[in-house]
Amino acid sequence: MGLFKRNPFGQVLFIKKWLLRIFGFISHRRYRGFNELQIEGSEIIKKLPDTNVLFISNHQTYFADVTAMVHVFNASLSGRDDSIKNVWYMWRPKLNIYYVAAKETMQAGLLPRIMAYAGAISVERTWRAKGKDVTEKKEVNPNDTENIKIALEDGWVITFPQGTTKSFKPVRKGTAHIIKQHKPIVVPIVIDGFRRSFCRKGLFMKKKGILQSIVIKEPLAIDYENDSVEEIVEMIEYAIEQHPSFLKVIPLEELQEQEELNKTRQWNY
Repeated sequence: MGLFKRNPFGQVLFIKKWLLRIFGFISHRRYRGFNELQIEGSEIIKKLPDTNVLFISNHQTYFADVTAMVHVFNASLSGRDDSIKNVWYMWRPKLNIYYVAAKETMQAGLLPRIMAYAGAISVERTWRAKGKDVTEKKEVNPNDTENIKIALEDGWVITFPQGTTKSFKPVRKGTAHIIKQHKPIVVPIVIDGFRRSFCRKGLFMKKKGILQSIVIKEPLAIDYENDSVEEIVEMIEYAIEQHPSFLKVIPLEELQEQEELNKTRQWNY
């Protein structure tokens, strides 16, 4: 790799590699040390092609979720099975992993701006601004969808189709349109535990000893020509376990039992 070789977004790969190495080594103990990350389905990562793969996931923090996924992807590609043991897999990181993030989030401070260089595709949210839903939605910026297309052609893209860290919010149709238009392999991921262990931004830990989890599922069977946008949206909601049917009224006794179970799930360090 040439010292000044760039990706399609003009980022110098040598710089990006070192950013990923540094962030990887610094953040590793957040998932294997202070807390424990339980992984399922890492064998799926090894079977994926090098480009045109779209990962869809529920969302709990701004940065901790995607950082954990980058760890899992690189560890899996380095031969680890459902494990991120030994962080040296980050010495040769996969450089064509991108993630979709709100532009206002990535511009909120120096650290997010640096992290953006490591793979962010910044988009303008049409339905939300400054942490609040807006009634007058803005037009979709065509440059945003074009950048996602470029990223898919170059590698893997992680997106959070609900566009928010709040649970059981609707999946945005824009993700379904991207799927129909670019026909990527769509891999669902379900995460848990990050909201309990990190602050909302995912930059700082708020609790230790939490069992975090990442479950990687088989790619979705999508008929790109015949499945409607609405059908794909519903498919996504079920796949990332955010469909309204997952909500239910839980009796007090069951809640108490669940709380006791959660205590046993805490990882003792």
